[in-house]
Amino acid sequence: MSREPLPEDPFAGQPDWAPKPPRAIVPVPATAGGDLRGRRVITGLPGLGWRADLRADERVVQGSRTYVPIMQEQEWYRAEAEQIEVFAPLVPQERVWIETIGSTPASDGPRDLLSRLVSLDAPGRRDPVPVIDSPNVLGRRVVQMVDGVERRDLRAVTDLYSNAEGDICVRVAAELDWYRWAWTGQLPKTMEVPVHLAWLE
Repeated sequence: MSREPLPEDPFAGQPDWAPKPPRAIVPVPATAGGDLRGRRVITGLPGLGWRADLRADERVVQGSRTYVPIMQEQEWYRAEAEQIEVFAPLVPQERVWIETIGSTPASDGPRDLLSRLVSLDAPGRRDPVPVIDSPNVLGRRVVQMVDGVERRDLRAVTDLYSNAEGDICVRVAAELDWYRWAWTGQLPKTMEVPVHLAWLE
């Protein structure tokens, strides 16, 4: 009697001290429904291109069309922190995708060029990239893994460096503090994260 082979664990050879990577970002059409207020979104047009690092407010219906108010992420954080109104252009709902947290990536190894090609019909899935594999991380969205739990909404405030103990690290700040730095000049509180615990979203 033949048996189906068991699926191979893509992380089988991973050392015990190295956590599994965080889950991927999977864009879902806003037309699928659900609350939008404060959600990270991607806008654009199939075949043309996409814009990310945006936040949405609740849908607005005008006539027979549904629109989503979209603002730059910095403006959304400012509006929330200071309780002020900010300009949010209305984008047709069919041109908006919601960033959702999907599944663990299929592999934590490097991908060849052909496996990285995407369709132009919708924004592509974004698998996490180990911080150590990126030449530049300053300002990028970071996920820190702490005992198997993902800590998101962080921004890198440095590139990689070696600390006093010789560990390779990156410093991160809460995203609200990162953006507040831009509109007030107030330096953010930062935290040192060992490089093996950090991924780029």
